[in-house]
Amino acid sequence: MAQIGILPDDIRAPDIDETPLKTELPRPYCARMAVEKARAVQADSDDIVLCADTTVALGRRILGKPDDAGQATQFLLALSGRRHRVITAVAVRRGDRVWQRDVVTTVQMKRLSDEELNAYLASADWQGKAGGYGIQGLAGAFIPWINGSFTGVVGLPLAETAGLLQAAGYPLWKDRT
Repeated sequence: MAQIGILPDDIRAPDIDETPLKTELPRPYCARMAVEKARAVQADSDDIVLCADTTVALGRRILGKPDDAGQATQFLLALSGRRHRVITAVAVRRGDRVWQRDVVTTVQMKRLSDEELNAYLASADWQGKAGGYGIQGLAGAFIPWINGSFTGVVGLPLAETAGLLQAAGYPLWKDRT
């Protein structure tokens, strides 16, 4: 957010159940998570709440944040040498009104060697990252091609976020003093 000149007044983690519904597809799941997070945050009626959710989709399969190194290994082996989608949904709430957008980016991951996979797992950079990797970190070396939003793959699509904040009345490009 600092990249677009925003310093939040507060950071509050929403407490919601992030379990996908049975047969829920990745894009609707991600949008639902962002909106549920935005609605779960306690805020005054004039406060602007910004929440996002990122998921990695391999076909219809949702690859969330791995629970452990074993699951990270499974995710990375499934993604190795393949294209997949990274979906980031953003929700902005002011009072009872919610604005939401989602961004889908196609990502190609190179075929990972055992050495690359093991070194990446040992780095622990996979922890807390959808699909078990972060393009903004060491795994950026595994991604030769994307079609879409780089910032969406990182986890907050800045162009779309700026538009949502402006819709909610946030003075993004005006004097905010």
